[in-house]
Amino acid sequence: MQNTATLWFVLAALVVAAGEAPADVLATPHLGEWGLDLSGMKAEVKPGDDFFAYANGGWLDRTTIPSDKALISSFSILADLSQARIHAILEEASNGVPTQPQNDFGKIGAFYKSFLNEPRVDRLGKSPLEPDLAMIRGAIAPADVARLMGHSTDRFFRTVFALTIGPDAKNSSRYAVTITQAGLGLPDRDYYLEPSFAEKRAKYQNYIAKMLALGGWPEPAKQARSIIEFETRIAEASWSRTDSRDPIRTYNKMTLDELNAFAPGFPWRLMLSAAGLPKLSSVIVAQKSAFPKLAAIISETPLATLKAWEAFDVIDNGAPYLAKNFSIPSFQFRHRELLGQPEELARWRLAVDAVQFGDADVESIGGMGEAVGRVYVSRYFSADAKAKMEVLVGNLKVAFDHRLRELDWMSDATKARALEKLARFTVMIGYPDHWRDYSGLVIRSDDIYGNIERSQAYEWRRSLAKFTGHVDKSQWLENVQVIDAYQYSALNELVFPAAILQPPFFDADADAAVNYGGIGAVIGHEMTHSFDDAGRHYDAEGQLQDWWTAEDARKFEAKVASLSAQYSAFEVLPGLRIKGAQTAGDDIADLGGLNLALDAYHASLNGKAAPIIDGFTGDQRVFLGWAQIWRWKYRDDELRRRLVTDVHSPAPARVDVVLANINAFYTAFHVDPQQKRYRAPAERVRIW
Repeated sequence: MQNTATLWFVLAALVVAAGEAPADVLATPHLGEWGLDLSGMKAEVKPGDDFFAYANGGWLDRTTIPSDKALISSFSILADLSQARIHAILEEASNGVPTQPQNDFGKIGAFYKSFLNEPRVDRLGKSPLEPDLAMIRGAIAPADVARLMGHSTDRFFRTVFALTIGPDAKNSSRYAVTITQAGLGLPDRDYYLEPSFAEKRAKYQNYIAKMLALGGWPEPAKQARSIIEFETRIAEASWSRTDSRDPIRTYNKMTLDELNAFAPGFPWRLMLSAAGLPKLSSVIVAQKSAFPKLAAIISETPLATLKAWEAFDVIDNGAPYLAKNFSIPSFQFRHRELLGQPEELARWRLAVDAVQFGDADVESIGGMGEAVGRVYVSRYFSADAKAKMEVLVGNLKVAFDHRLRELDWMSDATKARALEKLARFTVMIGYPDHWRDYSGLVIRSDDIYGNIERSQAYEWRRSLAKFTGHVDKSQWLENVQVIDAYQYSALNELVFPAAILQPPFFDADADAAVNYGGIGAVIGHEMTHSFDDAGRHYDAEGQLQDWWTAEDARKFEAKVASLSAQYSAFEVLPGLRIKGAQTAGDDIADLGGLNLALDAYHASLNGKAAPIIDGFTGDQRVFLGWAQIWRWKYRDDELRRRLVTDVHSPAPARVDVVLANINAFYTAFHVDPQQKRYRAPAERVRIW
């Protein structure tokens, strides 16, 4: 049997070669005869030694990471399918489109066409940068730099203090402005502080100097050194990702007067006014103890350094949309050096991403993503798929309800509040009820740089317009064509975009056990996020409050610590282990989600014995379905980056650590104490 993933990439190559998508690329793929790619297994590996390799070893051995990617995975393969479909949509939309179209379909076509017009982009050279760079050159005092930071909401400028507008965690019917730490050009503070990243820092400094020189900024080498020193000080003052995950510590509401007194030396009102918030009376400060330090760092940094830092960020952010002498160095550092990706994506793929403001497999809303998604749904998502998902979600809720009631470590008082929260989940499947309005957004087929900035500004204006009203609970945080799902604590909602509802996650023609191990466990994962170490702090209405007894909280935290210790002991590369505290939320959700999926599958049998298919029992097929969705193969640089920046554990741990804590796994595969991943019953963690 030909490996399905390999087949998809053969077809994807046809898309690149032909410039258009053949029908077989756009069709929904299927795995095996009943939902599992048995040829991807490695039967000689004992399941209790390495279940990830047992389930996926054949696929790992024969799968090569494409030269234009930092990894290959079930997610990236489906993202390629999504890209191919969107490519076909955009090719159609761009055919004969006027320079400045007025309807959404014409606008997405013009947006796409503007990126593909590489000769024009090259002719323009650095001229699209000039208005932004002129604003930076015009800064004659630190206060002017604060205004530029405020404009990071609608232009390519950088800020040390990022602004977002979202539901107030303690009054989730109203919006609030949250300010978070920012300002770093490398992926994480650890890149500045850990000796193992010294080579990356040196190459980053060279990259800064090169981009400043291309932009015509004076003394590029000197300013690059100053920028590295400035950003290193920011990194030293910044909180870690683990600390920044804590919703209690990161909710610090202050009036503007209180903020000025708490973090003096920075003109907060000037920055907020530039962002369109001149009358704002209060903000939520996230990394509280960092703010006085960051404000002091800015005030102590020479104006010339601050201006060069802003100039570099404009050039760096704009580079993918500029001439080759900008875009090539950007790729070489941002992708080849930091991710280990040898070759750049084809131009059409970059164009597809640009129209949506980001990769099709990451969390993002921007560009004209919902306008693309609206067409995508009309062509590739069926009412039948939505109906079947609703049944699955209902079954998982019943399983969670039963599991909550049977918990032996939680008091009745806390349990009652947990059951209420579960009962009040809002679940959104496939696509939003109301699509975004892009009628006021100007898109031109000859201005990719301007299209990107105008789209960014349009999204921010949308946020400002809704700020004084009640929270819009129908708005989605991801595009429907994204291969993902998410849980949003502030609204107590779960969202499953259309594009993930395909094999290997969900296949209407597949064995039920495989679907429960795939999309069922994903549904359970998102449900469990509402009760992970961060989500548990929100009540049934999405309000941030303590609804646990102190003893229940203590027991929960002890269980989480035990689970995190298991992940922290998992070696991913020689000498490199997972940061269990950083990944705790998703680790809890993985364990809870797979337990819920298994329970829901058992309930779906209605008392009948599970069938045996090709020698595999029902429980075995659930576990294999779970392992199959975590087919991931990484380049080393990308894996190192994820260990520092990602709140998700790498795929092998998402399979093996989870299964080692589930009793039914030991029974299903006859795992004994001699096998490597065996855990004694007393060491197995059960939280939900």
